[in-house]
Parts: sequence; structure tokens; C-alpha cells
Amino acid sequence: MKLVVVSAGLSVPSSTRLLGDRLAAAVGARTPVEVEVVELRDLAVEIAHNFTNGFPGRKLSAAQQAITAADGLIVVTPVFSASYSGLFKSFFDVLEQDALAGKPVLIAATGGTARHSLVLEHALRPLFAHLHAVVVPTGVYAASEDWGAEGLDGRIERAAGELAALMTGLGSARPAKDDLAVVPFAEQLAALRPTG
Repeated sequence: MKLVVVSAGLSVPSSTRLLGDRLAAAVGARTPVEVEVVELRDLAVEIAHNFTNGFPGRKLSAAQQAITAADGLIVVTPVFSASYSGLFKSFFDVLEQDALAGKPVLIAATGGTARHSLVLEHALRPLFAHLHAVVVPTGVYAASEDWGAEGLDGRIERAAGELAALMTGLGSARPAKDDLAVVPFAEQLAALRPTG
């Protein structure tokens, strides 16, 4: 299975990329995945050109194809002005309309203070719901003080477990768009609960 990490971190090294890597490793510990990382800072110029000329450049096109072919996504953004970064939003604006429909997505963000943790629920979750993705219940927010502190590892593990469960449940026998099965919410929720 293919897992794509979309990182909107701007610095090198980036805490945003670090969080994406830790989430991908936690998913990989549960189910075999081939991980591809899309660094948005490397695509910034091509994203801007796509808005002005309507055509993706070579690297942006490859990133879009990776997203479309993925069995699951981890998306991580730094918080700017109490929301996702403009670069992050711009990337998802230039995707094909149904590229994320039915795709399992784990949302995550990094910021300097815990006060911005609601960005997951007030910005990221609505964005990916609008894009018709299947967003895992647990989002992961990491403030500066969370690195090395209690709690972050647990959130990473829980969210990774939820994404792995969705990827293995949907990825192995994903129905055609015209033949989608209705699964009761209680059944879906039970499949996400950790066993043991």
C-alpha cells in the first residue's frame, strides 16, 4: 500500500516534517506501506504558476499523481494566523476535484503554542470533509512544548492506528465509485477501536 505524507513545513529541519515522519513510521509499524513525502516548499513556484497558467509543472504533476494513487494520506501544516498555511491550502486548491474522494486522511499540525490546537477541528477537518476525504477521528497537534513531553506519542499511535485500519479496510477491496457499499457508523467505529 502507498502512504503519502504532505508536509507544508518551510524550514530545514522542520518540526512539521518531523511530525509527518513520526506519523508515517507509526502507520508503517502497523501495516506494510511504501511512504512518499511531498514537500510543499519545493513546489511553491509551480503551485503559483498553476494558478496563473492553469497547468502543473513536472514536479507538481508528479505530486498530484502520487496523491491520486495513494491508499492513504498524512497531511501536516504549520499554523499561520490561526489556520493552515497559504501554501498548504494552495496545494489542495490545484488538485483535481475528486482526487481525495473516499481517501483516508490523517490531519496534523504544528505550532508554537497549544492555543492553536483547535486548527485541526476548525480549519483542517472542514477542508478535507469538503474534499470528500475520510478523515480519521484523531488529529495530531504538536506545540513546541509537546516534543519530548507525555501525550504526543499516545496521540501519534492512536491516529496512526486509525489510519492503518482505514487503509487496510478500504485499500484491499475498494469498491468502484458507482458501487459504494453503505457501512453502518457503529461498524466503522468498532473497526477503528484498538484490540487487546
